[in-house]
Amino acid sequence: MAKTKSAYFCSSCGNESPKWQGKCPACGEWNTFVEELVSKSPASKPTYHGGEQKKSKPQLLKDIETSEESRIDMSNEELNRVLGGGLVPGSMVLLGGDPGIGKSTLVLQTVLEIRDKKVLYVSGEESAKQLKLRAQRLGGENDNCFIVCETSLEQIFVHIKNTTPDVVIIDSIQTIATELAESSAGSVGQVRECAAQILKFAKETGTPVILIGHINKEGSIAGPKVLEHIVDTVLQFEGDQHYMYRILRSIKNRFGSTSELGIFEMQQSGLRQVSNPSELLLTRNHEGLSGVAISAAIEGVRPFLIETQALVSTAAYGTPMRSSTGFDIRRMNMLLAVLEKRVGFKLAQKDVFLNIAGGLKVNDPAMDLSVISAILSSNMDLPIEMHTCMAGEVGLSGEIRPVARIEQRILEAQKLGFKKIVIPELNKKGFDTSKLDIEIVPVKKVDEAFRTLFG
Repeated sequence: MAKTKSAYFCSSCGNESPKWQGKCPACGEWNTFVEELVSKSPASKPTYHGGEQKKSKPQLLKDIETSEESRIDMSNEELNRVLGGGLVPGSMVLLGGDPGIGKSTLVLQTVLEIRDKKVLYVSGEESAKQLKLRAQRLGGENDNCFIVCETSLEQIFVHIKNTTPDVVIIDSIQTIATELAESSAGSVGQVRECAAQILKFAKETGTPVILIGHINKEGSIAGPKVLEHIVDTVLQFEGDQHYMYRILRSIKNRFGSTSELGIFEMQQSGLRQVSNPSELLLTRNHEGLSGVAISAAIEGVRPFLIETQALVSTAAYGTPMRSSTGFDIRRMNMLLAVLEKRVGFKLAQKDVFLNIAGGLKVNDPAMDLSVISAILSSNMDLPIEMHTCMAGEVGLSGEIRPVARIEQRILEAQKLGFKKIVIPELNKKGFDTSKLDIEIVPVKKVDEAFRTLFG
């Protein structure tokens, strides 16, 4: 009979300890140990039997044969781009996101479009009728898509053996439990054990598996960090529920770049791919309005133009307010200090509100120039020309520092009909501007950029 005892596991890295500790000795996190029941059996049999185990032997690096991986087309250009060209056979993909952001909708909508592959969708959260209603709302039907509602890992492997699918979807990994662990579903031990058994199945059979995971309040995927180390690809699905845009990022990818970005628009009939996000993020109805500046930003490897909005008003109370949506509030405070110290604008007694249109969260340093331009435009109540955009990082001494991929930013601005772009002077060296149909204005310092924009 198996002996049952309790142990403590770190919810951040999965480190095991016989007693509770305030600080994890493995990852250094505080207050992350949780108590779980563990079962020490004399011999625990593996959950999945994938046939005869192939014996491996050491090989010389030069003798290993390589070939181009034949990827599975997901019938979704944005998802294919983020995955690196498609789903690799035998890979394990983890898709994380906030509750209600659209993870299940994205996966179900994608598998309904895969006609030539047999798909098994394992749901541990919703019933088969709920999935059927969602599929009808998405307007898709697929004769090769099997639905099963199951939370036992052993039973899931039985269904896989009976259906022999080409792609397996598990929604979500926190609801799956195995008999090899005594703790409840979603605990550190269960998530780690289930992920390890699913990975063994994926590698032995060459069947790709997509796991859906939840996000905790800190913004990381719930469960131990070892889950992210086990899988081949980690995708993050993010966005504000009150806005229609969703962004799919690649945090880890063993088969592609982590710089790719996919953008979707949430509609009543599902998620629509946004091939040109710049046209949707620009309203183009701000002519004559102050406090609006257009920035040529880059997220991942995709350039697009973002509308930066600012409002500066006299503080109604003694302490001025600083508020930012979609932009780092600490960086905005730094830029306000640069404006006051280097340029001479007194904003200490003013309320400053900043907003990135469309509900996006942008971390590109090239947004600095548009942020301070929008703030000064609102402060002086002077509008910026409608067909002018900008890109540049602002240093603490008031200089405009060069930014990466300036050619992509300029070409994106030209494609959308902009007539002028303000860039750092050091970025103008090294590429030919004779074929461009847009005026390029290089600037060295912040005050020089303001003279260009406001005269």
